[in-house]
This record gives sequence, structure tokens and C-alpha cells, in this order.
Amino acid sequence: MTRTAVIAGVGPGLGESLARKFAAEGCQVALFARSGDYIDELAENLPDPGEGLAVQTDLTDVDQIRDGFEAVREAFGPVDILVNHASAASWKGLMDVDVAEFEQAWAVNGRGAFVCSQEAVGDMLETGRGTVIFTGATSAVRSLGGAIGFTAAKFAARGMAMDMAQEFGPEGIHVAHVVIDGQIDTPGVRDRFPDREAKTFLDPDEMAETYWHLVEQDNVSTQPFEVHITNGPQNSEFI
Repeated sequence: MTRTAVIAGVGPGLGESLARKFAAEGCQVALFARSGDYIDELAENLPDPGEGLAVQTDLTDVDQIRDGFEAVREAFGPVDILVNHASAASWKGLMDVDVAEFEQAWAVNGRGAFVCSQEAVGDMLETGRGTVIFTGATSAVRSLGGAIGFTAAKFAARGMAMDMAQEFGPEGIHVAHVVIDGQIDTPGVRDRFPDREAKTFLDPDEMAETYWHLVEQDNVSTQPFEVHITNGPQNSEFI
């Protein structure tokens, strides 16, 4: 059965790797992002046997999100997989961040994921199965200090994932949260950290394998909720 996947928040790095992995597994993949040119090119060059659809979407705009899902349904049918992957934040502490910056982080990580989830889960309830994955971060489970907007938004997204997993697990919908604890190897990142060894960065293609494994668990009785991806866990009460 061909699955329809929406990746909400696609860019170079893990988002692109997820799109390529899902397409390689035969999914119809819809790419949501503000950068229309980038996702247009990516959608055209996804590996067979999958198929791509670029949907230029501002994930802070509720109407654009809902219109985006309608475009996916018209092209591919109901949504089977959603990855809430978008992230936005200003790396500032309490006394330096302003209200607009704080709300921007929440609008993407919180409200955007909430609206995407409503749309996708509505389809999944009709078909009786599906997968929703939230991309989290170390800050979703352990505050780092000095990044209050990002931390608050990621904590909120993890809470939504947990609530949804409890509500919809019995309905056949697998909801999972991925904690990314480390620096993802994205274009240009090694230039910014020239003194670090390559093995200290997380490989986005290998990470995409973990996401796909979560998708494959959507029709089994025992489903993982939280997966921790790292190449060397930091000291934390979470570990």
C-alpha cells in the first residue's frame, strides 16, 4: 500500500534526508516549507519509486497549513504519515528576547505542529492507522539556559506528542517524539566548526533510518514513544 507522507518543515540536512528516505520506501511525499524553489527542486529529484509534491507553506499561518493539506489530499489522497519537523527560535535568554521572538518560536514549534496534527490525524482516524512524528531536541527534555523561546516551544511540542500518543494510540495511530541530542551534519556546518571531527556530527541519512523504523511500527501492539538520537549523550537527568 502506497503511503502519503507530509514533512512539515523541509530544508537541507535531516528534512531532505527524510524526504529521500520516505520516497525510496515508496511513499508519496509532500514537502512543506517557505522556500518554494528549494522544495520544488527536491520534489522533482526524489528517488523512485516515490513521488514528490512541493507545497510552499508558512507554518505560522493556519490558513496556509490547512490549504496545504487540501492540496496534498487532491494530489495523493489522505495523509498516512506526518513529521512535524519545523523549528524556529532566537537563541536568547529571558531578559534579551522580546515577545515577538518568543511567540515566533511557539508559532512554528507549537501552533504549527498543532494544526498540522489536527489535519493529519483527521485523515488517520478515517483510515484507522497512521504515524505522527515530532522532531524534538535536547531542549525538549533538559533546558540549556539562554534559549527560553526554543526551550518553551520544544517542551510544548513534546507535551502535545505525549498527549496525542495517549489519546490516539488505541485508535491505531502511532505518535512518537524524537530527541535529537547533537549537531546534525548539514551543508556548511563543518565550515562553522572546522576543529571538530566529522564523527562528532550526526549523519542525517542514518537519522532518517530511525524515523522510518518508527513508521514501520504503526501497526504493531508495542510502539516506542520516545527515541533519543545521539552520538554521545550529555550528562542529563533524562539519560
